[in-house]
Amino acid sequence: MTDESKRQGFEALVLPHLGAAWNLARWLLRNDHDAEDVLQDALLRAHRFFDGFRGTQCRPWLLAIVRNTAFSWMEANRTTVPLDEDGADRGVGGIDPDNPETLAARGDERRRINAALARLPVEFREVVVLRELEDLSYREIAQVTAMPVGTVMSRLSRGRKMLGAYLADGKEKV
Repeated sequence: MTDESKRQGFEALVLPHLGAAWNLARWLLRNDHDAEDVLQDALLRAHRFFDGFRGTQCRPWLLAIVRNTAFSWMEANRTTVPLDEDGADRGVGGIDPDNPETLAARGDERRRINAALARLPVEFREVVVLRELEDLSYREIAQVTAMPVGTVMSRLSRGRKMLGAYLADGKEKV
């Protein structure tokens, strides 16, 4: 594979999934700056090992690299991840800007959900993010996290229950 064909293949297969990669890094690390560093390192790793990529499912492959890079970074830099200042979801559209009441209500609801999601332990938060926000299948989540599908299903179920309980108790840190 020539350098040019590698670059073109990487751009065509990997770059469309940058949003999902950023979202996963952001939710795992809960800090924009750290997520940017991890995402950059993950993309460098993905590019370096792109010649070894075999298959058609680039998204799970990239997200597995991002996940592993994030956990390595957390291990090397700190034992716990601080809570985000506001839990705001960056770059989410679809809100009618002409209706301030709807905008305010959705913003409050989004902050409540983000705060509750941030309270989840990382092993549950990652599967909830991959399933509910990134819409990966159980099998794809199993590939990304290197765990059996049954474990994915169990963690997703427990994570959803915890998320619901956090939302019901109304004690999210908004």
